[in-house]
Parts: sequence; C-alpha cells; structure tokens
Amino acid sequence: MIVEPFPATYAPIRYPMHSARRGTTIVELAIVLSLLAALSLVTLASGIPLLDAAAVETASRESADLFGLAREHALAANRRTVVRIDTAAAQLTVLVGTDTLARARFGPSGVRVASTRDSMAYHASGLGLGAANLRLILRRRARADTLMVSRLGRVERR
Repeated sequence: MIVEPFPATYAPIRYPMHSARRGTTIVELAIVLSLLAALSLVTLASGIPLLDAAAVETASRESADLFGLAREHALAANRRTVVRIDTAAAQLTVLVGTDTLARARFGPSGVRVASTRDSMAYHASGLGLGAANLRLILRRRARADTLMVSRLGRVERR
C-alpha cells in the first residue's frame, strides 16, 4: 500500500484579500517623518540653552586662565605683561612687549565680549596697573558671565 502524504484533493489555500506587499506607502513615511521632526524640534529647543551655557562657561574659564597666565608671567619674567581685549573681534591677547604669549578667540563660538577697559596691564610685581578695576562680560544669547579683575590682579568670576 502506498501512502500519500496529503490527500489527492489537497490544494493550497489562497487568501486573495491579503496580498503580499513590500515596502511602505508615502502616507506612512510622511507620518513617521512628521513625528521625527516634532521630536527633533522639542529636543533642539531644550538643548540650545545648554549649548549657550557651555560656550559661555568655556569662554569664561579661558579668559580667567589668560589673566592668570599674564599675571604669573609678569611675576616670573619680571616684565610688564598686558592682556589686550578686542571687543570687535571677540578675542583676548596676552602680550609681552611686542610678543604674543597667548590668544583666545571667542567669535567662532558665538560668544560676544564687552569690557569696561580695552586692556589690563600687570606690573612686574604682579599688581594690576591702572586706576580702575576691569569688568569683562562674556555673552551668548541669554546666557552671560562676568569676570572682575581687581587692581591687585585677582580674577573673580560672577
């Protein structure tokens, strides 16, 4: 006796209502893209203040470091050292005579610089020269930090 695995009347079942489609429709893609765009906007809007704070914080620390470097160099080399503040170019430059010791540029990061004076000079004793204290304001959009440099050459961040 021969046993057939399936009855002779076996025929595969077909479901004409369900066609095997591949890919996605334009409507489905549009829905997914619009949801991604909405999520991206929410994320970006909440991230911009953080980017501003990070840029200003970095510029503030770098500025304080430049003032500290100028004071330390004046003491170590026993020479007058100047920190020149260029508000138009948003940069600080440490000068010893005509030589440039260090420079910080804040323009590419979008940080603007404002100052009560155009420079701060340190005497060979490390004391600041000039009659008034210096205030340096670093700003990017709504975020701002202020550095106060005293006549004694001390830097205080506010």
